[in-house]
Amino acid sequence: MYFWGYDLTYFIFMIPCLILSIYCSAKVNSTFNKYSKVANKRGITGAQAAYQVLTANGVTGVRIELVSGKLTDHFDPRTNTIRLSEAVYNNTSVAAVGVAAHEAGHAVQHAQDYLPNKIRSAIVPVANIGSKLSWIFIFIGFLLPVQYNFVITLGIIFFSFSVLFTLVTLPVEFDASKRALATIQGTNLLYNDEYTGAKKTLSAAAMTYVAAAATAIAQLLRLILLANRRR
Repeated sequence: MYFWGYDLTYFIFMIPCLILSIYCSAKVNSTFNKYSKVANKRGITGAQAAYQVLTANGVTGVRIELVSGKLTDHFDPRTNTIRLSEAVYNNTSVAAVGVAAHEAGHAVQHAQDYLPNKIRSAIVPVANIGSKLSWIFIFIGFLLPVQYNFVITLGIIFFSFSVLFTLVTLPVEFDASKRALATIQGTNLLYNDEYTGAKKTLSAAAMTYVAAAATAIAQLLRLILLANRRR
């Protein structure tokens, strides 16, 4: 199998990324579960923590809603809404405060027109189209004779937009955590040992984005290598 099979390039580029992704996923779950069992002494819920971060940064008009699922927390810039999962919204754990504050950090970015966040939002449509079309062109291209290698090249270009999105996501996610932790510390939402737990929770979550970016880059490099072999 030349393209879909497990050739040497797959083991060189993708297996290390797969291992990293599995590790990061396990790490974020174990860290979140650990600090979900540690209640903060002030009794601040996730929803209250999100509100505090917004208030401390002078951001108004953002709704905070409950959403079903685990680790489904996110900020929706289209409706200016922070949606917190059941394990975060009414929970007083250190992990809940950290996650909620992080999502509020995204809302602050949106309100303050944080440049990397604006860039990411701008490329979302292109990245979505690229992710849908890239593999169609790549798969068809590898089935066609070598003189149609331009079809693969077109697919790789489309895939590059998805890779760009994962790269731009990194500074956005790290900055949201930075804003969250600075506000937690500046407003004394958590005590010192609790702050450490929130920081570890957000650091573990950030590594999942690093793993996603590394996987996307490795896949892009592998596709370029496979396409060049056909020439």
